[in-house]
Amino acid sequence: MQIGTLPRCFALVPCAGTGSRAGPGLAKQYRSVAGQSVVAHTLAALSSVSQLSGILVVLSPDDDQFEQHAPGFVGETAWVCRNGGDTRAHTVAHGLQELLARGAQPHDWVLVHDAARCLLRPEWVQRLIDACHDDEVGGLLALPVADTLKQEHEGRVAATVDRAHKWAAQTPQMFRIGLLQPALAHAGVAVTDEASAVEALGHAPKLVRGEAENFKLTWPGDFELAQRLLTTRNLDTGAAAWT
Repeated sequence: MQIGTLPRCFALVPCAGTGSRAGPGLAKQYRSVAGQSVVAHTLAALSSVSQLSGILVVLSPDDDQFEQHAPGFVGETAWVCRNGGDTRAHTVAHGLQELLARGAQPHDWVLVHDAARCLLRPEWVQRLIDACHDDEVGGLLALPVADTLKQEHEGRVAATVDRAHKWAAQTPQMFRIGLLQPALAHAGVAVTDEASAVEALGHAPKLVRGEAENFKLTWPGDFELAQRLLTTRNLDTGAAAWT
């Protein structure tokens, strides 16, 4: 860390995927849920976190739809780049390079968040920042596993897995740029989240209790559930759609 320089927090939203498991049609981050696109909901939540010095959305090079589906994502701290890769790890790595090019420093924190976790609340992000800003490693939102876990083989149960001490990883995941960048380079493209890459270097990320609502829209039914939850949330709070 540079002497006398407090670390800042940046958000990085990988948004270069096609979301094939969600079914045919638009990429899942651009599908409409409760009056606006999935990614627009996500960015609205992140934009309400005052401690974020910038939010970077990383798109695929040929993406020509983002501005149409997130017209409200504007301003000095709302950044977009089109250098996403073939995998999440590539996209995040390219995003880290972009943050450094925009003036971020290795000791600064980056909070990587899935575009498809559109039920995110600002207070959950703040909870993660408060828990990790003095931590040596960083951490992630996660939930203890409540269901019985089954190991599958050819469509049948092969074993029951002990669920004790098992957590389901969520996002954001918060690490220093100077740690996450070499961790991703070391781990390779197979890692499915940033914590796995950091773990591969021998570190133990901090688990910060998340919320069940912070699920990732993956399957067709997830969109119906998100629609109901967001609609109910807006009715309860009187919140207007963010555009």
